[in-house]
Amino acid sequence: MKVYQLFQIIWASSAVLLIVLVLLHSPKGDGLGGIGGQSQLFTSAKSAETTLNRITWALCIIFMTITIALSAGWITR
Repeated sequence: MKVYQLFQIIWASSAVLLIVLVLLHSPKGDGLGGIGGQSQLFTSAKSAETTLNRITWALCIIFMTITIALSAGWITR
């Protein structure tokens, strides 16, 4: 297995995991609860949501970095 193929595998797996993690996030929209002020009722951040945010951001950075490296030709075949 070459380095280029390894980066492609990491890139593809990070893309799939990024999609899954974004779908796991809770919706942030107020919806109809924003009209009556009920949206401020549940503003406490949970540790699971914080961890999910950190993992999502890390995967986003990995995905974007590898995307730039592969498209710029910095990693040769």
